[in-house]
Amino acid sequence: MTRSIPTVKLLIDGQFIDSTTQQWRDVINPATQEILAQVPFATAEEVDRAVASAQAAFKTWRKTPIGARARIFLKYQQLIRDNMKELAAILTAEQGKTLADAEGDVFRGLEVVEHAAGIGNLQLGELANNVAGGVDTYTLLQPLGVCAGITPFNFPAMIPLWMFPMAIATGNTFVLKPSEQDPMVTMRLCELALEAGVPPGVLNVVHGGPDVVNAICDHPDIKAVSFVGSTKVGTHVYNRASQAGKRVQCMMGAKNHAIVLPDAHKEQSLNAIAGAAFGAAGQRCMALSVVVLVGEAQQWIPDLVAKAKTLKVNAGVEAGTDVGPLVSCAALDRVSGLIERGVAEGATLELDGRNPQVAGYENGNFVGPTLFSGVTTDMSIYREEIFGPVLCVIAAETMDEAIELINANPNGNGTAIFTRSGAAARHFQEEIDVGQVGINVPIPVPVPMFSFTGSRASKLGDLGPYGKQVVQFYTQTKTVTERWFDEDAVGSTVNTTITLK
Repeated sequence: MTRSIPTVKLLIDGQFIDSTTQQWRDVINPATQEILAQVPFATAEEVDRAVASAQAAFKTWRKTPIGARARIFLKYQQLIRDNMKELAAILTAEQGKTLADAEGDVFRGLEVVEHAAGIGNLQLGELANNVAGGVDTYTLLQPLGVCAGITPFNFPAMIPLWMFPMAIATGNTFVLKPSEQDPMVTMRLCELALEAGVPPGVLNVVHGGPDVVNAICDHPDIKAVSFVGSTKVGTHVYNRASQAGKRVQCMMGAKNHAIVLPDAHKEQSLNAIAGAAFGAAGQRCMALSVVVLVGEAQQWIPDLVAKAKTLKVNAGVEAGTDVGPLVSCAALDRVSGLIERGVAEGATLELDGRNPQVAGYENGNFVGPTLFSGVTTDMSIYREEIFGPVLCVIAAETMDEAIELINANPNGNGTAIFTRSGAAARHFQEEIDVGQVGINVPIPVPVPMFSFTGSRASKLGDLGPYGKQVVQFYTQTKTVTERWFDEDAVGSTVNTTITLK
């Protein structure tokens, strides 16, 4: 008897429906190569239907009281908490993360949902009383209309939750295109959103590849596009959607560095570096991929290797796993190829994580922790974002030399310094030209009260995801200047200037 493979649905106008497309992609467990489901590449007509549904729903949703919107997200965050284990299990099966890391993925998105529940305080305007005689001026933060989000494979719970809750909470409607590699946990989150009370048409989901991305960028009824993913695709999305007159925010590639000063707390720093470099199999835009050892800290290389060797490579569902599989066979080939190029270009391969033996999961896309020393800035392993569990070690004689090296890199997503010196840390935070800075914190992703703030080639668009900035992104400011007259007021003379008196 042939096992029936489930299909991932579209979400249009509050209904989960089958696509009529002829183009499908397998959703594959990266630890076993088992086909979990098939995801459709939506047709142009289906994308149009999703946008039309969002456009129709906006007419009433934009006028829904702000307290009613907030209460939906109060319920939604509780539903996510109640279903955390199930969500993590789905995520691990299709993406490969350990169960603990999968729960962390969901939880960081949950924090944004909690933040969205406070929209009543976030979407406040401003008022100035008596800007002229009897005249007041105030601002209204009003929703844009239909907004869209395009999300990557590496955080299939967190990043969709960065996008649609804040867009919807501010009064917009939304069309989401999840990664076609691991859409199942995203769809479960959308089911819970409808259960929480999100009305039909307010949240819609289409799946697909470049054609669907282009349709989103081009569609005249979509007002804003949020993207997280690779630099190549992000640059394309930014240019195409901007030329179509949309607001766009694109969080893109990275090459994140950490400086280690000789006075750093050794064991704490080693643990932090290993976790940030090799956790989630290095498939984070905030992964620590380069460590710059300053002065006597250059002697730490054997300690870094020893720490990396303590990490367990296995399927994400297995207890005690530190490093799970890469998301796909293509990702495995790419990471393995870059390791080979690193050796060919002269870097010293201190620890080779290729071809680990994982009992029971011989077909998995595994690469263990890998560490290079003697890396220079002209090498491929430095210039390219590897997106695997590979750490490059560079030597510097002074902290200023290390800062200069980091500032010369095109990307500016995240950086960190490990030190016990407050003076050194303050000098670092002042001089470094990177959006997110950690001091003894290796992955300095801000909590939702703040905004994600990558810079330079890691970000296109002025405003970042979640926090205060995203309220600005998803709203337009309307300024109202008003004057009222008493019924018996005496009329004033004609004023031919623009000055209010």
